[in-house]
Amino acid sequence: MPFNPRHRLRTLAAAALLSITALAPVTAQAGSSEWSGQVTLYGWGAGVTGDFRPFPGAPRLSFDRSFSDVLKDSDGAFFMTALARRGDLVFFGDLTYSASSRGGRVPPGIPASGKLEMRSVTLAAGKRFQAGPNTTLDLLGGARFWSIDGSVAVPLAGISFAPEARFTDPVVALRANTRLSPRWSLLAYVDGGGFGVGSDVTWQVAVTANYKVSEHFYLSGGWRHLYIDYTDGGADFEGSMTGPIVGATFRF
Repeated sequence: MPFNPRHRLRTLAAAALLSITALAPVTAQAGSSEWSGQVTLYGWGAGVTGDFRPFPGAPRLSFDRSFSDVLKDSDGAFFMTALARRGDLVFFGDLTYSASSRGGRVPPGIPASGKLEMRSVTLAAGKRFQAGPNTTLDLLGGARFWSIDGSVAVPLAGISFAPEARFTDPVVALRANTRLSPRWSLLAYVDGGGFGVGSDVTWQVAVTANYKVSEHFYLSGGWRHLYIDYTDGGADFEGSMTGPIVGATFRF
């Protein structure tokens, strides 16, 4: 039974909510008039955690587990980021995918199984500021496009359904890059949004340490967390993707 995403605008003071997501390192200073760009591919050791109910009265399937259980339940996770810049103008994109499946029980102890796939695409643009001799800040605004697909089966109760949701959230973001040494840098990115337009709230935070292998190649490691709280009538999903990340960045 499909979800019908809610489309209502609410202006909230929480529009200043920001999240930190560590993405690909950038060492160029603000103000350069030349185009530059980079693409980062990350492996993400994360599964989906949270609670999922596709319609009023349906059994709620929980994916809230310890970290080791989350890794066991995970079917796969991947994300890619890209950034282009000219002068102080910055364009940013992020692609995220994660899938988890597990078996469990629903009240009053009936065996059930479920699978949940989450995909998101974030597109944003903004301005770069020089915050110090070795630090740049990117202030961004844009949108996150969500695709959530689930399947829940309770064989003894004769229940089987595959709900889905498609919706778009406005987001604001802050991205900071600090050069620690000629080879090492620290990158953090925060974004937040939703504001009742698509989801009630969405945010993410991540931080990476980045090592410069060459002028055009970096290796990164860190942590990332992505959260969403979505409600449409009696259907709801509240969950997150979280875990360590390892990536490689190609600059051009």
